[in-house]
Amino acid sequence: MTTASITQDLPKQYHHARPEQQWYRFWEEQGYFHSEPDRRRTPYTIVIPPPNVTGALHLGHALNNSLQDILIRAKRMQGFNALWMPGTDHAGIATQAVVERRILLEEKKSRHDLGREKLVERIWAWKNEYERRILGQLKRLGCSCDWRRTRFTLDAACTRAVRHTFFRFFQEGLVYRGRRLVNWDTFLQTAVSDDEVFHETVAGHFWHLKYPVRDPRPGEPTHVTIATTRPETMLGDTAVAVHPDPAAALGAAEAELREKLAAAGDKQRPEIAALLDALAERRRTMLPELLKLRDMAAAGRTLTLPLLNREIPLIADAWAKPELGSGCVKITPAHDPNDYDVGLRQKLPMINILNTDGTLNDNAGPYAKLTVMKARDKVVADMDALGLLAEVEDREIELAHSDRSRTPIEPLLAEQWFVRMQDLAQSAMDAVTDGRVRIVPGRYAKGYLDWLGEKRDWPISRQLWWGHQIPIWYAEGVTEETLRKAFAGRDDVAWRRDPEHDRWLVCALEEDLPEDAIPGCRLTREQDVLDTWFSSALWPHSTLGWPERTPELAYYYPTSTLVTNRDIMTLWVARMVLTGLHNVGDVPFREVYITPKILDGYGEGMSKSKGNGVDPIDIIEKFGADALRFGIAYLTTETQDIRMPVEFECPHCGALIEQTKKNRVLPRVPCSKCGKDFATQWAEKPEDAALPRALVVNDRFELGRNFCNKLWNAARFVLLNLDGYTPGAVGDADLVTEDRWILSRLSTVTEGVTKALDEYRFADTTRLLYGFAWDEFCSFYVEMVKGRLQDPATRAVAQRVLAHTLDVLVRLLHPIIPFVTEEIWQLLGAAARERGVPAPAAAAESVMIAPWPVADRARQDPESEARFARFQEVLAGLRDIRSRQNVAPKTAIEFSLRTDEATAALLRPMAAYFESMAKARGVAWGPQVQAPATAANMALSVGELFVDMTGLIDVAAEIARNQKERERLLGFIASKEKKLANASFTDRAPAEVVEAERRSLAEQRERLAAVEAALAALATQKN
Repeated sequence: MTTASITQDLPKQYHHARPEQQWYRFWEEQGYFHSEPDRRRTPYTIVIPPPNVTGALHLGHALNNSLQDILIRAKRMQGFNALWMPGTDHAGIATQAVVERRILLEEKKSRHDLGREKLVERIWAWKNEYERRILGQLKRLGCSCDWRRTRFTLDAACTRAVRHTFFRFFQEGLVYRGRRLVNWDTFLQTAVSDDEVFHETVAGHFWHLKYPVRDPRPGEPTHVTIATTRPETMLGDTAVAVHPDPAAALGAAEAELREKLAAAGDKQRPEIAALLDALAERRRTMLPELLKLRDMAAAGRTLTLPLLNREIPLIADAWAKPELGSGCVKITPAHDPNDYDVGLRQKLPMINILNTDGTLNDNAGPYAKLTVMKARDKVVADMDALGLLAEVEDREIELAHSDRSRTPIEPLLAEQWFVRMQDLAQSAMDAVTDGRVRIVPGRYAKGYLDWLGEKRDWPISRQLWWGHQIPIWYAEGVTEETLRKAFAGRDDVAWRRDPEHDRWLVCALEEDLPEDAIPGCRLTREQDVLDTWFSSALWPHSTLGWPERTPELAYYYPTSTLVTNRDIMTLWVARMVLTGLHNVGDVPFREVYITPKILDGYGEGMSKSKGNGVDPIDIIEKFGADALRFGIAYLTTETQDIRMPVEFECPHCGALIEQTKKNRVLPRVPCSKCGKDFATQWAEKPEDAALPRALVVNDRFELGRNFCNKLWNAARFVLLNLDGYTPGAVGDADLVTEDRWILSRLSTVTEGVTKALDEYRFADTTRLLYGFAWDEFCSFYVEMVKGRLQDPATRAVAQRVLAHTLDVLVRLLHPIIPFVTEEIWQLLGAAARERGVPAPAAAAESVMIAPWPVADRARQDPESEARFARFQEVLAGLRDIRSRQNVAPKTAIEFSLRTDEATAALLRPMAAYFESMAKARGVAWGPQVQAPATAANMALSVGELFVDMTGLIDVAAEIARNQKERERLLGFIASKEKKLANASFTDRAPAEVVEAERRSLAEQRERLAAVEAALAALATQKN
């Protein structure tokens, strides 16, 4: 096949659709994604953060998975035995919430109408649909996961790992069942952890309620006033608290305010002073009564709980803040976390007034069966009727919501299963502090350590139907001897006494126990399921076959790198570390890279529930997968989240319509340009779904598309000029100046890219390659080599260096933009199968399995690179002057450069390139250069560039430009002079900083002198 036949149909623009489909299928068919244990090779392993099967992926997932794929492709090319373990998470609460909401919306049925078996069946159908969609999205993105090993947190392998972990925890006393205050989701009727709760500011009230004092004595208050944002909870009150030393507490508050006042600026001082005045007034007017109440509490006095007429004690506890409200607080231990702590300290009864569905129970007396909000209204009305409603204040309050159902949280005292965290947490902390696990960037280690340092027990039970049902059976009315006989000889059953409920807890390792497993006893199964994070905490070792000591576990574990975001550092990362250490005896991964987050135009994190989660397929359809990946990598810095406003692209007229908080959740949106409606991702009704759907896009991915086109056109130029190519050795003597430069740059860039990838500096990696490919290879080397390609005497070497440079560039770029690089690789292979400098070698059948380029430091020539860097700057200046002065490209010009002698020596050998690439002849170089009488000038970092414009210049325009530059320089110089005249700067700043400022001032003064000289010369031309 001739080069001409290969290149005759090459389009001038890269079209992404066909290569993406063709080459992904090719990679899969060739088995390039698959990895098997091989002791002769070093493993490199990544486990995917398993996406929840709640819906489609968004750009946040695209970022995370693109970065993982960049790492795995690079390591695969570097010779590692690379495994990227894929899979999905059943996401118990979130998935059940989504399915329940849909059933309620479409069928007006609850889960109880369907029953457990039918609901779980529906959720499995949902899981199958969305798992296919998620895995399809990952493939469209180019993810090179080992799909043969795909796991799911509810599959048989992961379920076995969950059962073994729970059984071990149970045997070791690390799991227990206890009555604790939890965050209760009344919609899903399950507990959720603190980490699954978000707070939102809402309009609310402070209701001031009066509780009568029982048998008040002369001089004592007849009522105690409290303030609450949840008046219905008074029905569960078991005390009212006053501070045990209100005078000291007020004094402490006053001292704190005085410290703040002393440190405050002028703007904050009036507000703090006002707070001090209010505190002084409170001391004067309220302290005497608070002291009386404190003494009454010490004397054991009681109050009457209104509405229920229950006697409750007045107690002294530091939770009451005399500087706030009335100085007294109601105590509802079963429905407030702080009150719960007070209840434990004061040994108060804990009265639960809430049913799991959010209605009140019989403990609420006449308010039973009412919803929380209806009970609230009735309680307030009844207190008002009794004359016990003192005041109602409008307030904005922080209301806790479930992150899963988006409904308000109700604190609830409930029986739950917990994991004891004292020792487990410490082991996970030690793993980071001693360096076995490295977190990148390092600043995220603090949050990890702080959270684990609290060593709060982990609530692991969820009152759901979708998930891993807890493998516990309850046995009542039997002795331990009976248990021993029933399970004699079995080491897969363990039991423990539950004295609080007078029963036995029986745990089974793998097989479920039948009801009649114990003679004379009917076993009942625990209905709760395990927290989703319990199974995902096992992900790095469960996916590799634990609890069996599989070849995969022995070879790939610990895994190499985890790529995730900061939001799940505690929920997931910390728990993977502690379970990995407990189960396997080693950390689950050596390094954790924390990615930035993609935010929408309002600065909010993207999520499916908010409706601001952009489907990456939309971006791929418009720009291509490579453009998406390149854009993401280009923006992934260590220090900054990525704000990405998005727009709807009208499918009718192509107009871009801003996505707002309002329209992003609508099923259809009218186009503001053409007036026609289009569908969004939320379209479900047939009439909405029938509309054309708008893509949701962002123009930041234009950068990636433009780069891919630039690379494609450079490759196209190379391919079009490889006709007659013959492989052969290229010696140093065969190389000309531009060859030595490009090979030096290629080596330097290879070294820089390899180091940046090893350090997770994705933006640096991408920008290095962007600059080399666009500014050096495409814009300079390709232009320089054109003449040699036309000369039979020089053509062969030029072809070989071109092919080699493109080969190395494509390999370096492949992890970031895999599809276009594979397309180019295949075309290059057809035209030049054997290639390379200094000696040719046969190319791999795919760039994906080609060896990673190794920097040849012997090729690195700092002097050559410095020469070309200065050449590029001067050339750009010449082109800018030509454009600014409207001088035709074919018109020859002469230039001179005032610069130091070292720079002049570097640039003189480049004279021929200035003539060939800019039709510009250099007539003078060095420190003594004077501006021609008629010149256009430009200040460069290397000196002052002058172009002789005799007969060409627009004198008036050049005078105007120089005058503008003169004004800019005068302002800059004045600013520098003022700064250096400021003693507070020159005395306090480091000496090197002050010296740098002085050097900068001197340089600007020199530039000003040059501009003024140019103006003087131009003035003579004008006259």
